[in-house]
Amino acid sequence: MSDNAPGRGTAVSGSTGAQPGLITEIISSKGLAVGAVGLFGATVIGVSTVAPAYTFTISLGPAAAEVGTHAPAVILLGLIPMLLVALGYRELNSAMPDSGTTFTWATRAFGPWVGWMASWGLVVATVLVLSNLAAVAVDFFFLLISQLAGDPAIAALTYNPVINVAVCLLFMTGAAYLAFRDMKESKVFQAVLVGFQLVILLAFATIAIIKAVSGGVATAIPFEWSWFDPFTAGGLSAVVAGLSVSIFIFWGWDVVLTMNEETIDPSRTPGRAATLTVSIVGLLYLFLAVALTMYAGVGDSEGGLLHDGVVQNVFFGLADSILGPFAFLISLAVLLSSVSSLQSTIIGPARTLLAMGHFKALPARFDTVNTTHKTPAFAIVVSVSVAGGFYAIMRFVSENVLWDTILTLGMMVCFYYGLTAFACVWYFRRQWFDSARSFVFKLLAPLVGGIILLAMFVLTIRDALNPAYGSGEHIAGIGIVGLLGILIIGIGVVVMVVMAIRQPDFFRGKVLAIHAAESEKATR
Repeated sequence: MSDNAPGRGTAVSGSTGAQPGLITEIISSKGLAVGAVGLFGATVIGVSTVAPAYTFTISLGPAAAEVGTHAPAVILLGLIPMLLVALGYRELNSAMPDSGTTFTWATRAFGPWVGWMASWGLVVATVLVLSNLAAVAVDFFFLLISQLAGDPAIAALTYNPVINVAVCLLFMTGAAYLAFRDMKESKVFQAVLVGFQLVILLAFATIAIIKAVSGGVATAIPFEWSWFDPFTAGGLSAVVAGLSVSIFIFWGWDVVLTMNEETIDPSRTPGRAATLTVSIVGLLYLFLAVALTMYAGVGDSEGGLLHDGVVQNVFFGLADSILGPFAFLISLAVLLSSVSSLQSTIIGPARTLLAMGHFKALPARFDTVNTTHKTPAFAIVVSVSVAGGFYAIMRFVSENVLWDTILTLGMMVCFYYGLTAFACVWYFRRQWFDSARSFVFKLLAPLVGGIILLAMFVLTIRDALNPAYGSGEHIAGIGIVGLLGILIIGIGVVVMVVMAIRQPDFFRGKVLAIHAAESEKATR
């Protein structure tokens, strides 16, 4: 338990020079390693968490299944709310740098009940993606061995559920150990792996374009600017489903905000790193989407993006035809992307759970930081254990676990990103019209981003109840994606009520009080 837990009144405040005339609130130190990461290191960890090689290989197929050649359009549409919300996150972080991020900020803006549910969305989204990361790592682990050994039978081992789950849990255990080590070691490890995957992905896309335009590829189609036009991508339901996938591929940039207590200049570095992360991966995704759509087309014939051997794992299905004898490089890139992201993704929920324990919204055991490595050991173990259990169950319930959990993850991301964006708007309500900058960054950008994401959440829940949604898996005629979304929120409400009974101080506003940022004019 940390020695400097907050008192029963308002949080500790002090000036750290975030912006002239504003009070930057240091909510409460939790014993994490101060000043361990700079702008470069934070951006590397952000890109690592997004894991472009991992996310793209399992996302382009589902996106193409929904909107055809308009995958670039939904990527751009997904990028817009991400950037708008990132601006709101930056403002909140500048005023209140705290590892709890969504949990702390939504609580200060709307009160403990909303703050608790918003953080539940964050933690659950991470549990879902951890299971996906490990699953993709297993796929490419066996594929890489198969390619190096020249034995296709080895790649098929990933379809054995017992072997798949066992190796998946081993990957998660290794990632948990790396996350337990200190942040300075993590950023060096991540820089090497992120650099490698970016180089391989750029080369892969370039070769795909060259082969597509040179002729000889049966599935190749010519590039058209209309691919960037969302108004010709099909009906609203198709665009919403495609956007759900697009939201998923950008998810993870907010991990740099959860490290704010561990960064150099915590009021500014995390916000800058988040913006850089979203911009870098956005440009990379657009390049890859155009390249592979040109190369493979959107048909279901062999080699097409919608072919059974391609749609759920694009790099897995196209590596041999694009890279030939060097196909193992893309397998290695995705494997390393998944492994590195497993480790960096754990950072977010572990620090959120740490903050929830610290502010008495969860049992005190969560407020535990290892004295040697200064990492939240207990929260890391819980995050990985729940993710491993979830994946093991889902792997036996649904053969299309990747597709279904991606869509479910998209819902949860829209839920907690949207609430955080609205928290920014409401927290800074006294500063909306202080300046043009305040109007844009504290009102307009987060408000528009939040509306888009929460509308996406509602529309996705509605569509996901249809048994034909996603992979088509259903229980009693109700789509499994919709059931997962409702079940997750329902469990969150139950756990929250239990915690309110057991630890009422937080839920009575005695630990983190509702607060509104004062106007710059009022502080002069």
